[in-house]
Amino acid sequence: MRFLYKVFNNYGVAIIFFTLISKFILLPLSIWVQKNSIKMVKMEPDINHIKINYFGDKDRIADEQAKLFKKEKYNAFASLIPLLIQIILLVGLVEVINHPLTYILKYDSNVTSKMVSIAVAKNNLEKDSSSLEIAVVKDIKNHQNLADYEKIIDTKNIEKLNLKFMGLDLSIVASIELGIALLVPILAGLSSLLLCIAQNRINVLQKEQSNSNKYGMLIFSVGLSLYLGFFVPAGVALYWVFSNLFAIIQQWLLNIFINPKNYINYEELEKTNQELKELNDISKQNKLTREEKLKSKEDYKRFFKVVNKHLVFYSESNGFYKYYKGFIEYILENTNIIIHYITSDYHDNIFNLAKENNRIRAYYIDDKRLITLMMKMDADVVVMTMPDLDNYHIKRSYLRKDINYIMVQHAMDSMNMTLRNKAINAYDTIYVIGKDQYEEAIAIDKLFGIKQNIVKCGYPLLDEMIDEYKKNKKENKQKQILIAPSWQKDNIIDLCLDEILNKLKGKDYQIIVRPHPQHVRHAKDKFIKMQEEYKDNKNIIIETDFSKNDTVFNADILITDWSSISLEYAFVTKKPVVFIDTPMKVMNPEYKKIDIEPINIWIRNKIGKLLSLKEIKNIDKEIDEILKNYKKYQKGIEKITKESVYNIGSSSEVGGDYIISAIEEKIKERKSGKNEK
Repeated sequence: MRFLYKVFNNYGVAIIFFTLISKFILLPLSIWVQKNSIKMVKMEPDINHIKINYFGDKDRIADEQAKLFKKEKYNAFASLIPLLIQIILLVGLVEVINHPLTYILKYDSNVTSKMVSIAVAKNNLEKDSSSLEIAVVKDIKNHQNLADYEKIIDTKNIEKLNLKFMGLDLSIVASIELGIALLVPILAGLSSLLLCIAQNRINVLQKEQSNSNKYGMLIFSVGLSLYLGFFVPAGVALYWVFSNLFAIIQQWLLNIFINPKNYINYEELEKTNQELKELNDISKQNKLTREEKLKSKEDYKRFFKVVNKHLVFYSESNGFYKYYKGFIEYILENTNIIIHYITSDYHDNIFNLAKENNRIRAYYIDDKRLITLMMKMDADVVVMTMPDLDNYHIKRSYLRKDINYIMVQHAMDSMNMTLRNKAINAYDTIYVIGKDQYEEAIAIDKLFGIKQNIVKCGYPLLDEMIDEYKKNKKENKQKQILIAPSWQKDNIIDLCLDEILNKLKGKDYQIIVRPHPQHVRHAKDKFIKMQEEYKDNKNIIIETDFSKNDTVFNADILITDWSSISLEYAFVTKKPVVFIDTPMKVMNPEYKKIDIEPINIWIRNKIGKLLSLKEIKNIDKEIDEILKNYKKYQKGIEKITKESVYNIGSSSEVGGDYIISAIEEKIKERKSGKNEK
């Protein structure tokens, strides 16, 4: 500062050049920080993958992240070094500006002390004030107490000391002077605001931060700048302003010469950011009561206290037990295996069954804990109906690689068309209901080069429904119409439910609207509102309890779109179905890669009547006609049922035996030492 002041003889210019030179001197450090920041963002996809793969497992995430940092030789604290140096420079500059006699004019400390003593005595100043040397300069420039100072030293050099820049005295402090001096903290705050905005857009690391971090840092930086500008000499604020402006220019130049786009895969970064966001959204979407949180926490701990678990079932909600019921009852009857049953439904009926049978251990696990629990799973066999294992938030266990994951179908329709692409690929075993699903499973294995155990199981739920229907079959005094759509976009409820109800409610029918369980789960309020709307109409019922199938059995005719309930209904009751031709339910846009026509398409005109959206205006007449011709449909439906479904009447035994043998195989492997974890 002393050298620069001698060169320019202008305090403000000296401060600006001091700021610029400090940036040049620290350039190697800035380059290192730029490269370190690029390295951090380059690692972000890998870090996201770690957070996704071990979601909720904070200890494992920390361990894996530390390994990654070590491998990449990344220093997480590098970004703090420039900040520390900035603070040191700032503190040093405050000292220099507050002591111009000592550092700029280089007076002896004894001489300086004597002049400071005069300023204190004559101006009634505090002896410990940080700006006493500035007070001396002001006295001499204003020719105050000049005779006293001249007894100590020739004051001409002090009178020549130029502490101004563009008319502003750089020695003033805004909190003392007020007036025009208040411009100082405002300029400091504005420069800090510009820097933050620029950093959020062009700094390789900062622009990847969350909005809360960005705006949090902006508020902190601007607030700190306003505070500093208010309480430090204007010269320090001038340094702060130009330091911020030079930092923007420096970052722009660094991005040109060390372009982050040459090192970072931004496409992969965006993809993993989105995956992680979806996981976080899932973990937050369901608001739990205090009781639900407590039970989930306790059951999570209880689940992991059990060692050597052989068999685990997972249920998304209360209505899913019916898909497992036949297998579970067969296993309980023929083995001593303990069944661990995980559910995401706090009110699942499984808890009542667990009270009645001590070999069923039921656990309520909320959506967030479920992600972690599944990744830490330790069991021989895990049975699920959930597709997309390993594709989204529910992953295979990373603790145990030899688990036999069995996928049980919860619908009789096409796996290839109505499930997402690769939805079943992560499973070890696929239970198929009939020949259509079997052929699809074989083709999927061939297409993706995987090898799965494909079990010709059949459909225990269908067996149970057939038995129950035979026992409870009855003729309705009032004809019942069941409306049971799928839950994909543009289903009957979304497109034409009101029109159908308006056409039929004048008839002497009892109409039951039974939405898909997933539709209710994701739009619960919608159906509560619908129940309220039709509560006074005795002929219209909005049903959201899926634990029983009475309405399916008792209905005289079913109206649906692409829901698989059409197959269950037709194969059980041998009654026809009215299909509303809504946009086709295609979850896998690549389904045509397999040259097998989905059962959802070819069967529609064989078990009922297909109506376009325009033909809904005649739906009442079509239904009247169909109800008169039951026998016309019955024979054809019976034939298709036998051809399309495996092991009718014995599917529970087939599926249960496979599970038992799979567990026995794992036990033998462990005993022989072949089991790898």
